[in-house]
Amino acid sequence: GVPGEAEPPVPEQVEAEVGGTALLTCGSSHSQSNFSHVDWFSVHKEKPTLIFRVRKGQGQSEPGEYQQRLSLQDRGTALVLSHVTPQDERIFLCQVKRPQSQEHRIQLRVYKAPEEPTIQVNPLGISVSSKEPEEVATCVGKNGYPLPQVIWYKNGHSLKEEKDRVYIQSSQIVESSGLYTLVSVLKAQLVTADKDALFYCELSYRLPSGNHMKESREVSVQVFYPAEKVWLEVEPVGALKEGDRVEIRCLADGNPPPHFTISKQNLSTKEVEEMTPEDNGVLVLESAQKEHSGLYQCQGLDLETMASLLSDQQELLVNYVSAVRVSPAAPESQEGGSLVLSCEAESNQAVQFQWLREKTGQVLTEGPLLQLHNLKREAGGGYRCMASVPSVPGLNRTQLVHVAIFGSPWMTQKEKRMWVQENAVLNLSCEASGHPRPTISWSVEGMAQEQDQEPQSVLSVLSVLVTPELLRTGAECVASNSLGRNTTTIFLELDSSRSTGLSTSTVSPSVRANGTSTEKKLPEPESKGVAIVAVTVCVLVLAVLGAVLYFFYKKGKLPCGRSGKQEITLPPSRKSEFVVEVKSDKLPEEMGLLQGSSRDQRAPGDQGEKYIDLR
Repeated sequence: GVPGEAEPPVPEQVEAEVGGTALLTCGSSHSQSNFSHVDWFSVHKEKPTLIFRVRKGQGQSEPGEYQQRLSLQDRGTALVLSHVTPQDERIFLCQVKRPQSQEHRIQLRVYKAPEEPTIQVNPLGISVSSKEPEEVATCVGKNGYPLPQVIWYKNGHSLKEEKDRVYIQSSQIVESSGLYTLVSVLKAQLVTADKDALFYCELSYRLPSGNHMKESREVSVQVFYPAEKVWLEVEPVGALKEGDRVEIRCLADGNPPPHFTISKQNLSTKEVEEMTPEDNGVLVLESAQKEHSGLYQCQGLDLETMASLLSDQQELLVNYVSAVRVSPAAPESQEGGSLVLSCEAESNQAVQFQWLREKTGQVLTEGPLLQLHNLKREAGGGYRCMASVPSVPGLNRTQLVHVAIFGSPWMTQKEKRMWVQENAVLNLSCEASGHPRPTISWSVEGMAQEQDQEPQSVLSVLSVLVTPELLRTGAECVASNSLGRNTTTIFLELDSSRSTGLSTSTVSPSVRANGTSTEKKLPEPESKGVAIVAVTVCVLVLAVLGAVLYFFYKKGKLPCGRSGKQEITLPPSRKSEFVVEVKSDKLPEEMGLLQGSSRDQRAPGDQGEKYIDLR
């Protein structure tokens, strides 16, 4: 300027956000100037360009970049600029011609908040042995104006550049919109302690409303460092037993972990065996055995430095119980005899023995010996010896042995009654036990299948077609061995009003043990009117009855075969027979007077079901 002239006044500061509006005021509204004649200029590189003119209070835009974005306000004293862009950050000048020429300068400041910063960690990781700072992470703040400032943090503390330790390299990209994108790279030399460090970046920026900041998320970078210590862990913790799943883990404080090998030293022979765990340093024993016991040690080899580290030795003890041995292995005895069963097993711990009855689970005795006296047939069956180690929960082994008592076959059931449907296929079952083990045969034809139950028991299932003949005869199964035979009788009845069912008559153990049963034919349908009288009176009553009958016969009062006299009325098909059926569990000698002439016809061992035929 001309010497002696005053310095040009400092421009008025006006702030606006990108996309917003800016109010450009031409001096004070209280000025005496006449605003009916004003020219507005934008100054770019100190060169003013006319952008708007006011004549007699009316505004008109000049062609160019501001043609559509300017409008008058406040009686022509102010100009409104809409859709502000970063390129609008410049000086605007207004000139008033009357009453005297004067001008007013306005500096427009434009702001735009950057987007949320993004952070990308170095995916390859950083080694502590690196000789110079390595890239930790990159921070990007897009589309801000002006360029925001960046601050890096580690574990909440801001980082400053430090020679040979910390470098921050920032650069900017000018977008086509005029906005700035900031790219900042943090480089640092890390130590082992930084393996858990958290890094983030912060962008600070200004808006018309004041100062603001935005933070990125926190990230951690993988740090590679050599191991200083190797150790060994065993899962599960506590007493181990055979059959357990055991994991032997080699661990180290290095990243990446070293290459592991495991050695096992036999405690008795001192021999050392080398084992290779899986890639993660874990050796899995799916079912541990006593042979796995020993002293275990891990060795870690750093493949970068080739340094080797050893863990402390750790003893692995797999507790065991050997297979249980019972003698005699196949015990057998006569009824009334005695047996002594002994049980043996070895273990590295103190063993306790227990004898149990297999079918009930009842504990019979504590200790390795089981003494059985005065054996009855019911004493036959399974006995289990259990060898257990109280100090190791769940460690036990057992052995089952079957005691056989010599005897003729026992039938599970003496007789069965079944309701059936004609022409249906029926499964008849019969179960017997005895020693020697019995065989089963059937009185009717059919497809028979045998299933072994216990060593001295057998179950036979016969598939038959229900025919009128089968309904008439019923079926009988015969169980026999070298000591005798026994039978089960199955009665069949036709009843169309009922679905096929099973009616079972159970018998007392004494009858089941020694009983036989005689095949009986069911009454035919037309003979249901026949009177079957169960006689349970004593011998004296039968004697008196016989005497009375004889008396009337002598007196001629009974129509026994005399002409002209009537017969006892019976259905036609049964007039010739009158059957009295006797069922009793009495011993044969108590039935002597009831047996009559049928004594010689009865099978030995008959259970006392007798027929008296009164003709």
